[in-house]
Amino acid sequence: MDPNTPVVILCGGQGTRIREVSERLPKGMVDIGGRPILWHIMKLYSHYGYRRFILCLGYKGWEIKQFFLDYRAHLADFTLSLSDGEHQPQFTGGKGDENWEITFAETGLEAGTGARLRRIRDYIDTPSFHMTYGDGVSAVDIEKLAALHESAGRVGTVTGVHPTSKFGEMQVDGDVVAEFNEKPTQVTGWVSGGYFVFQRSFLDDYLDDAEDLFLEAEPLQKLARDQQLTVNKHEGFWAAMDTYKDYQALNEMWSRGEAPWKLWKDADSRW
Repeated sequence: MDPNTPVVILCGGQGTRIREVSERLPKGMVDIGGRPILWHIMKLYSHYGYRRFILCLGYKGWEIKQFFLDYRAHLADFTLSLSDGEHQPQFTGGKGDENWEITFAETGLEAGTGARLRRIRDYIDTPSFHMTYGDGVSAVDIEKLAALHESAGRVGTVTGVHPTSKFGEMQVDGDVVAEFNEKPTQVTGWVSGGYFVFQRSFLDDYLDDAEDLFLEAEPLQKLARDQQLTVNKHEGFWAAMDTYKDYQALNEMWSRGEAPWKLWKDADSRW
């Protein structure tokens, strides 16, 4: 797949279940180790050579725009001379030198996920595109995902994952508990973990202009009924930042230097 294939990221949500850290921020700007979770997702795709991103904005989208408008100032060392009248910072080192092209699309405050996706269709200028949510990190092999989508020849591909159970799981034999597994353990079944690839035709054939259109309802259900949805089975790490406990767990992994989703290597070993 062409590395110029766009990567669409849905990052318009409010993060209502993680109010402790998202009261003043869109969910995609909640940080892991001092960098927005959105940045971590983009770094994963960038690791595999993808450089074009389309961000579907909604709640407090300006916060996301501002972060990237000031991107190098956030990341790099710089010297600012106040005496030359220009106030142009002189950056040092290579931090923040990403080869990214980012389109910031205002897709509505209350729009459903399908509606947001439909509204960026004019920015998709390639036969296929990647798409994921702006609140989940993973060690998914994007190259493998792209190759599977191409070889399967279907309209869509979704990454299936085994989420970590938030509850203790029991194996039951009749009315007797045969085995009790303390949380967290992995659920044995498959659930959608995001990290999709779609043909561009999906935007016109399976989505409409309804404000309350959710991707996970009729569009994906119909795609499955039409046998046009391939599953990319990912057995490795995947996690969504849904609650404050998730936020704490991901930050603890990062601080220990044990973040499984960090496949990229930067000059600054911390990042």
